[in-house]
Amino acid sequence: MKRVAIWAFYAVGALAIGYLALFAYATFTGRDLQPGDPIHIFRRPDAPSYS
Repeated sequence: MKRVAIWAFYAVGALAIGYLALFAYATFTGRDLQPGDPIHIFRRPDAPSYS
């Protein structure tokens, strides 16, 4: 049981480090947002507009 808890602790730590690495990557490589800019998340430029 103790060994399972240790592996779970390592897994949670690895997930946290991975999340921080992805956050740092997104922060340093993402484009700057300007006030009033629309936010396009997972939107293809050639997608039809339904509104």
